[in-house]
Amino acid sequence: MLETIRNIGIIAHIDAGKTTTTERVLFYTGKEHRIGEVDDGTATMDWMEEEQKRGITITSAATTCYWNKHRINIIDTPGHVDFTAEVERSLRVLDGAVVVFCGVGGVEAQSETVWRQANRYHVPRMAFINKLDRTASDFYRVVEDIKTKLGARPVPVNIPIGKEADFSGVIDLVKMQAVQFKQVDDVNHTVETFLEPISDNMKKKADEYRENLVIALGESCDWFMEKYIHDAEFSEQEINQAIREATIKSKIVPVFAGASVKNKGIQPLLDAICLYLPSPLDLPPVKGIEPKSGKAVDRKCDPKAHLASIAFKTVTDRHGELTYVRIYSGTLRVGDQVYNPRIDKKERVMRLFIMHSNQRNAVDSAGAGEIAAVIGFNFTATGDTLCDKQHPIVLETMTFPEPVIAMAIEPKSSADRDKLNECVAKLAKDDPTFRTHSDEETGQVIVSGMGELHLEIIKGRLLNDFNVPANFGEPRVAYKETIAVECSEGIGVFQKKIAEKTVNAFANVILRKTDKQGISILPVTGVKEKDLSPAQKQLFMLANSIFKDIEKSSSLSGTAAGFPLTYVAIQPDFSSVKVEPPEFAEIALTAAINLAIDNAIGKAGCVILEPVMKLEVSMPDEYVGEVLNDLNKRRCEVTDMASHETIKVISGIVPIAEMFGYATMLRSLTQGRGAYAMEPLAYRLAPESVRQNYGV
Repeated sequence: MLETIRNIGIIAHIDAGKTTTTERVLFYTGKEHRIGEVDDGTATMDWMEEEQKRGITITSAATTCYWNKHRINIIDTPGHVDFTAEVERSLRVLDGAVVVFCGVGGVEAQSETVWRQANRYHVPRMAFINKLDRTASDFYRVVEDIKTKLGARPVPVNIPIGKEADFSGVIDLVKMQAVQFKQVDDVNHTVETFLEPISDNMKKKADEYRENLVIALGESCDWFMEKYIHDAEFSEQEINQAIREATIKSKIVPVFAGASVKNKGIQPLLDAICLYLPSPLDLPPVKGIEPKSGKAVDRKCDPKAHLASIAFKTVTDRHGELTYVRIYSGTLRVGDQVYNPRIDKKERVMRLFIMHSNQRNAVDSAGAGEIAAVIGFNFTATGDTLCDKQHPIVLETMTFPEPVIAMAIEPKSSADRDKLNECVAKLAKDDPTFRTHSDEETGQVIVSGMGELHLEIIKGRLLNDFNVPANFGEPRVAYKETIAVECSEGIGVFQKKIAEKTVNAFANVILRKTDKQGISILPVTGVKEKDLSPAQKQLFMLANSIFKDIEKSSSLSGTAAGFPLTYVAIQPDFSSVKVEPPEFAEIALTAAINLAIDNAIGKAGCVILEPVMKLEVSMPDEYVGEVLNDLNKRRCEVTDMASHETIKVISGIVPIAEMFGYATMLRSLTQGRGAYAMEPLAYRLAPESVRQNYGV
């Protein structure tokens, strides 16, 4: 039944305990009979060899488990910023999320990133403050962190009993009872929950936070406030209903306490997932557009409705290609032909699976509200809509950050070149933040990614998963360019004889510098569509289509060193567009527009930009001086310094060109006790030394 389905993600900063929490969920729901450990390389959800070796999550993994008659579909996501695309595409298709925070570190750099991603897709979420058994952990400080740093309204639904090594249970503020965690099994260190009265020394704090909970619910739910004003007593069911309503509307973020590695807090978290996070029926109908008319349409979550689904992930391994699909309406069956409007092709569902990490459980069908994996698609890519050909719809796709680091790859022999190109193309299809192109001068394959670790994983997969004999260059910065002036006008004239006819085309564009990354297209000027004749309207639609293709491809290059252009907006001027004869309009107009853009770029001139990263470094107090001194040498602009007990956190902005090998340096400076996280921030003017390297 749809009302008992929960499609959730586990998201967090790296090392907050996402996978450890997911492993406990699988154990306590009976999905696994042994608790997998990340540090031992035995975690079920970290199935890739590189994940087990490094002790981190690299790719999101899906599974299904059951708790209190509810089906919980879980996607465990990476925390490292190099794999942020995995979080992005997971949140695009999930109905709710559990955000895990470290009880010591609180809201960290990647916590803010995943929170913004969840905001973008309007995902209701709850918070699980983990590692409360650790020295210097502080539940209440992290709650305040969530409020001040994330701009959310965190509302504890349970609060911890005891602190650090003495953390022994939680107080359930709905039931107003103590929930004690007691070990009942020495093999898996299984912990069970036992309800007890609230102790005298915790009664005052419990009453305070119960009142805070009730006030927050009153401010979020009108019916609850009405009852609160009249001093009525609330039943447990009414409080749970109000928490659920406020959570689904994202008016509050329920907060829960635990220590996953000690198996504490998992059962209350599972109860909360079932009680408070939405089912597919609780969310509005999925919205999209009709591909031909551009008219807005929506689809209700109904297995009997017309099919509307989105391919949010593809995985290529030795066994072939697997496509993960979230179904919003209708039903997907083995043998069905589904329509992909982006490529205007049909794809056949050869086999259908419900996934448990990398294990495939074959099914005959999957309906609205479910997440499944398909074998048989040849052309479908991440973000593509799959629907009914007779009732087409295009759903909102995903946006991904631009790569910031590149590496050259050469096949060890000319015989290996085709295999290398084929495997790199497969990896690029799987990962939207991994880009590849060939350098015609050197014959090398240039691959780009989100960081050193990202490229290391790609290298490992090519060598180990695909057995590609290749030589790898050192990582290098993925520079970009932008125009050197605020705006530049360009004219394109195309004249050529085609099929014994002289074809003429003329186009005019203006390039403008903008603060938006990539290439964007501004609204057409010089024409009102309603004033156009049918022939002019057809030309207008063709021009729009050509400009959209330019925007999607982002393939324009600068004139300084040939790097891709960014922070550029193109303003088409339709009033000057001319094409004759009309039967060659597409070829001629495309050429004229490209000539006009090249003309405008040439007139403007270009400057080289370097990628800068948002950086957060944490270390014990005694190492702050050495770390700061090293960061200054790396051209780091320190923006903030904060203290968490004995831990100092330095925040700043730093060029990625200065951060190669930083992990090793930080370990050396802090005797292995420091940690850092980076995420792409923007592109800034490259220093003189970089410009000189490229003769600019």
